[in-house]
Amino acid sequence: MDIQQGCIPIMENIDKNIDTVKTILSDNQSLIYKRFESAAEESIQFCSIFIKNLCDTKEIVESIIKPIMSKEISSAIEADKRINFILLKVMLTHDNNKIETIDDCINNLVKGNAVLFIEGCKEAVVVDTSKRKERAIEEPESNKVSRGPKLGFTESIDTNVALIQQIIHNQDLKIRYLTLGTQTKTQICISYMENIASDKIVEEVFKRIREVELDGILDSYYIESFIEDSPLSVFPTIGFTDRPDIACAKLLEGRVVVICDGSPQILTLPHLLVENFQTNEDYYKSYTIASFYRILRYISFAITSLTPAIYLAMVNYHQELIPTNLLFSIMAARNSIPFPTILELLLMLLVFETLIEASRRLPPNIGPTVSIVGGLILGQAAISARLVSAPIIIMTAVSGTTSFLLPFTTGPVVFIRLFCLAFSAMLGFYGLVFSLILITTYMLSLKSFGVPYTMGLTTFSSYDVQDTIIRLPWWYMKYRIRIIAAKNLVRNSSKKKFSTR
Repeated sequence: MDIQQGCIPIMENIDKNIDTVKTILSDNQSLIYKRFESAAEESIQFCSIFIKNLCDTKEIVESIIKPIMSKEISSAIEADKRINFILLKVMLTHDNNKIETIDDCINNLVKGNAVLFIEGCKEAVVVDTSKRKERAIEEPESNKVSRGPKLGFTESIDTNVALIQQIIHNQDLKIRYLTLGTQTKTQICISYMENIASDKIVEEVFKRIREVELDGILDSYYIESFIEDSPLSVFPTIGFTDRPDIACAKLLEGRVVVICDGSPQILTLPHLLVENFQTNEDYYKSYTIASFYRILRYISFAITSLTPAIYLAMVNYHQELIPTNLLFSIMAARNSIPFPTILELLLMLLVFETLIEASRRLPPNIGPTVSIVGGLILGQAAISARLVSAPIIIMTAVSGTTSFLLPFTTGPVVFIRLFCLAFSAMLGFYGLVFSLILITTYMLSLKSFGVPYTMGLTTFSSYDVQDTIIRLPWWYMKYRIRIIAAKNLVRNSSKKKFSTR
């Protein structure tokens, strides 16, 4: 039997409604049909339908079936008043709605809700009885801090929204839901501060998300890949976090967060380049210490990206820049090495990235040990076998170790490193400078929901640079970023900072 769900209204005959649901969900053996009547002598028929694996059956019995069976609901009650009578005077559920089509009935059943059919009514009652397996709220393993909140998001969208609402107690915090995925029907939540966020950015976010047409949404990255400005770029123009405190900080700056049911990582947008060098712990410690470590991250970014290219350019093209004793040491180490320097670097960088990726796949208690021991053994073996020289091992270790200081993923770093290395192999320092010009020009062209990607690094306005390369004291950071927080620029209205002598 071919049935188009959206074209079938709920009928007064309860048996026909049950047969229609059985036909549509014919192969679902976990579907439960429970017929019952009230205590009245001339009672009407009721039927609750639910999927036992998704619903809390105890709540269905206690809040729906028992109250109706113990109440005298006579057939004398007019059909158009029965459903309101049951909702207002009988049922004990706190979250229920009325539906009018079989399509709505099926959609609610597969979400874990219970549906109640009532004889003589052209509507049905949907009750939220969903039961989901959730892990405990704990600090994310990938983003632990020594000071600050220890909470992390989970896979439940309701839990994640609640974590945000527990921090921001404000009526201007807007929570709006959408459904994506033609097959999965995944719930999406878009949240923003109405009194701070730019209307243009908010409208653009909704526009792009509504245009996503995919059969399944299993993680927030599915959405990210559709709505980012430059989907082919290695530089992330949409941020993500698994910590509620970071999400709330972004909201208070005027950004929009997107929460996906089933994913502990939520999206934050717009996302700027400077955010890749910021951590939440920067704001939980002294601004002098936070600024020092933030500058250290920028230096580490330059070291990890450019060290192999600078070494290659100096050894192959600009040997006059190397001190004589050091040059002799390098040449002696390279004696009997069968491969050119560029191939040595590529080989060892590939081995290093392979070890890091392998450590992520191993159990957490042995992953770091295997990567460290493996690196030491492979490095020593490569030198002993005269496959690579000792300076190459040093360059690889320095470049790889400094990448761990960066809070964002290594994708952009690896790309910049290889891109600069290729140009240095062809033209030396001239090629390195040319590659940096190309990368800088490309980053300047990027935007994130209409906001320049490099904002804060290319402007000198006090609005935009107070929290970039360094973090100024809280009492000095009075304004938010102009484009993002279009409605309310003032973050801090304190008159002065008090001090004692």
